[in-house]
Amino acid sequence: MDCKLRAKNCGGCPMLGMDYAAQLKQKEETVKKLLGRFGPVEHIRGMETPYHYRNKVISTFTTGWGGKLTSGIYAANSHKVLPVESCLLQDEVLDKTMLAVRAAAGICHYQPFNEDKGTGLLRHCLLRRGVMTGQVMVVLVTAQPVLPGAKNFVKALLTEAEKQSVTITTIVQNVNDRKTSVVLGEAEKVLYGKGFILDTLCGKTYAISPRSFYQINHTQTEVLYGLAVDAAHLTGKEVVLDAYCGIGTIGLTAADHAKQVVGVEVNREAVHDAIGNAKRNGVKNARFFAADATRWIGEAAAAGERADVIFMDPPREGSTPQFIESVARMAPKRVVYVSCNPVTLARDLELLTRKGYKVESSTPVDMFPHSEHIETVCLLSKLNAKQHIEVDIHMDELDLTDAEKKATYSEIKEYVLEHTGLKVSSLYIAQVKQKCGIIERENYNKPKSDDAKQPQCPPDKEKAIKEALKHFGMI
Repeated sequence: MDCKLRAKNCGGCPMLGMDYAAQLKQKEETVKKLLGRFGPVEHIRGMETPYHYRNKVISTFTTGWGGKLTSGIYAANSHKVLPVESCLLQDEVLDKTMLAVRAAAGICHYQPFNEDKGTGLLRHCLLRRGVMTGQVMVVLVTAQPVLPGAKNFVKALLTEAEKQSVTITTIVQNVNDRKTSVVLGEAEKVLYGKGFILDTLCGKTYAISPRSFYQINHTQTEVLYGLAVDAAHLTGKEVVLDAYCGIGTIGLTAADHAKQVVGVEVNREAVHDAIGNAKRNGVKNARFFAADATRWIGEAAAAGERADVIFMDPPREGSTPQFIESVARMAPKRVVYVSCNPVTLARDLELLTRKGYKVESSTPVDMFPHSEHIETVCLLSKLNAKQHIEVDIHMDELDLTDAEKKATYSEIKEYVLEHTGLKVSSLYIAQVKQKCGIIERENYNKPKSDDAKQPQCPPDKEKAIKEALKHFGMI
């Protein structure tokens, strides 16, 4: 299937000219090359009908032929707007809705915003549709707070939408008066309806507001989340932590199979939505917190709190070393990493495997057919420090014991300083290691004479050193 916009340098579907089976094969090979060294890569999960799957559309207003208002998407690597009447990826109902928006805006004589001159009114239009409910949201993004004839615009839009056989659920004005490429501004005004729409995903109903993060491919999201929950091997007894939880979609999907779900998200509006979604679905075993996930997990681990499973679904740039360190401190039995970028996933798996986790499986999901993007569900399990292989070897053949190889004295000192603020000496570390049954090399950190007295490690520093030894799997 081809598209007229490709010849105009649209760039939205770089793989559209390739057979879909070939697309899937190429994406699967990409994931294998990046992740195969960590563990098995399963076959990619593709779509039966890989068209018209986008339930969210962003259209930018511009001036068309004869000075007529039109809208579309930016051409690849440019700031030129290509007018769009229909798109092979967009929900067909939203294509019709956008035609109604343009018609209503024309009736009201609204002008497109000119970034260079700073004139005009309309910047963008964001559309959302609940695939299961059929509800439609229109968000008109304006460059100034006042929308002249707002009531007339609403009336005209509802009339034009009816002509297109579309029923609009809510209309919102979003004000973005900043000089920015970001679509939405901070201020909003509901012009019609409740300001949100509902949709059902994996058996749960969600309220979706203009700024909510909600996956754009409903069919493949159910595949993705199904794989993630299955990978977690939940029995109903586990405490589950949903990091980067957004409006709670993964955590609430897992709630029926877990003892307790805790979601953490830095965006307060998203957390508010997540709490509302839990109440809407009658989920009583889920709590949500507005906090930085890295700091929250680190503090919870330091307080002795534990999670059996951690779901992490970071943005395209992936996670951070600090977050992965906090996950390692909490030491869940399993980590389910939902990734939208296999390159940053490979980078993060390097760190997670160093922290004592093994990749059990990676399953790619084609969330965005005809584009180069790939989602992946990766399951990691905590290695059991007690598991070992017996090898007959003479200790005098080694310079260091196995335990010493796990972490150097410098690494232990750095860990203690970072997590407790305490400075510890090599002598104190050696004393604690000996108390824990870790055999040191002969004469290591012993006094130079039999009469010499050694200072003994204080209790607070001993406790900190033991925590470090546990972290490095040495005890």
